Amino acid sequence: MAQLESLGIRKIESLLYYVHDLDRVRRFLIDSLDFAEIGISSPELEVEGRQRSAVFKAGTVTMVICQPAGEGGRAFRWLRKHPEGVGTIVFEVDDIEKTFKLLDERGGTMISDIARFSEGGGTLSMFSITTPFGDTTFRFVERKGYAPLFPGMVAHAKPIGGENRFGFKAVDHITTNFQTMAPALLWMEHVLGFERFWTVQFHTSDVTNEGAKKAEMGSGLKSVVMVDPHSPVKFANNEPMRPFFKESQINIFSEDHRGDGVQHAALTVADIISTVRGLRGRGVEFMPTPGSYYDMLPERLQRIGVGGIDEDIPTLRELEILVDGEAARKYLLQIFLKESADLHDDPTAGPFFFEIIQRKGSNGFGAGNFRALFESIERQQRQERGLGARVS
Repeated sequence: MAQLESLGIRKIESLLYYVHDLDRVRRFLIDSLDFAEIGISSPELEVEGRQRSAVFKAGTVTMVICQPAGEGGRAFRWLRKHPEGVGTIVFEVDDIEKTFKLLDERGGTMISDIARFSEGGGTLSMFSITTPFGDTTFRFVERKGYAPLFPGMVAHAKPIGGENRFGFKAVDHITTNFQTMAPALLWMEHVLGFERFWTVQFHTSDVTNEGAKKAEMGSGLKSVVMVDPHSPVKFANNEPMRPFFKESQINIFSEDHRGDGVQHAALTVADIISTVRGLRGRGVEFMPTPGSYYDMLPERLQRIGVGGIDEDIPTLRELEILVDGEAARKYLLQIFLKESADLHDDPTAGPFFFEIIQRKGSNGFGAGNFRALFESIERQQRQERGLGARVS
């Protein structure tokens, strides 16, 4: 397929996250992750939208947390169908008229026409579309001198809380789980103009020609990464794979989330060792990695062509940070927070989680780390659910 004209996306601007308890998420973002609260919804917006919201920022990572205030609002409707999760992904674009026109011509389903707002000498234009990402919608925004909040939000005179001492920089990628991802991949290709970047499939337990023994069942999955060739925006997309379809953590995510949706958001940092050490010091919990991973790490790095790395492997073992790459001295380091339901000890908090990533010359998604993530999820869920190999 010939490359389509660019939508003019610059970046992922923010994530709208719908929750039952705004104060609980506020404490986690400020006290644990060191985000700053930069604004809240006005009383008028709360009445009109029937939800109260707060905006949190670290680097260019922006989270808009929304809690229902009565029935009928977007947060209420989301939480009636799903646990807490990402309900809207917001993209900053160069030219809102061009973006709207291209999406309309390519069969995008608009929720609204372009809405325009003026404040403080600046203008904001935006519209939203439906997506194959379950009930998660996409919003496109063009700002011309307009403050980094949405209409009806009130900026604090001074940010409240954190100072981003852990060095979060930007959203690296979004990962979404589907029961079947082919429609979403085609939509991203033909409507958004994204391209396939990386594909992998595997089972976290060995599968013989005769099939897998029930006692050894793991997680079977396929993953395809789609990228916008004109911006840093990347989406990793997963679906279950036979013969472990029902037992696949992708399928069980769908059961827990009650449909397709965003599994995690990856946040970039400049120094993952200091970030993870600081977060652990604040009691933030991460998915576990076995010591055997680090026993085999030097040999694996040689085998995949990375060779040596700058970091000390005993330190990576201590902090349970993962390493992968695809070429000499080009690698990345990753770690994954526990799911929100586990962090808050509340199933209604949902299966969403954050990833932390530091890229050192690698723009890829190393298959070794990708597999390690899913094996880590399995170990955690086996411990907490007591369901043998059933994972989520």
